[in-house]
Amino acid sequence: QVQLVESGGGLVQAGGSLRLSCAASGRTFSIYAMGWFRQAPGKEREFVAAITWSGGSTYYADSVKGRFTISRDNAKNTVYLQMNSLKPEDTAIYYCAASSRSLTLYNYWGQGTQVTVSS
Repeated sequence: QVQLVESGGGLVQAGGSLRLSCAASGRTFSIYAMGWFRQAPGKEREFVAAITWSGGSTYYADSVKGRFTISRDNAKNTVYLQMNSLKPEDTAIYYCAASSRSLTLYNYWGQGTQVTVSS
């Protein structure tokens, strides 16, 4: 099992920045990739960004490319999501996820952290 704990959410004005963190514990050696997803009120959960744990390859949704950056610190078993130039449409609960197999199937999820961007 892998446990994930997110932190760093909050309220920010449009154009501002936030950095989310996700600390992994447990069987972290089994992690292949970690990702960030978000779910806005009344909408389905959507992919935001992902990173492979060993090679550090990164992937982004078109809606956040150029504004968000995903990174990881293997020594701390932590993944980060730096969010710049935030927009009101970025408002959502952000979830951290870990996959032991691929970039598209995630089997471990955090509890989520709220990000609210005011206009």
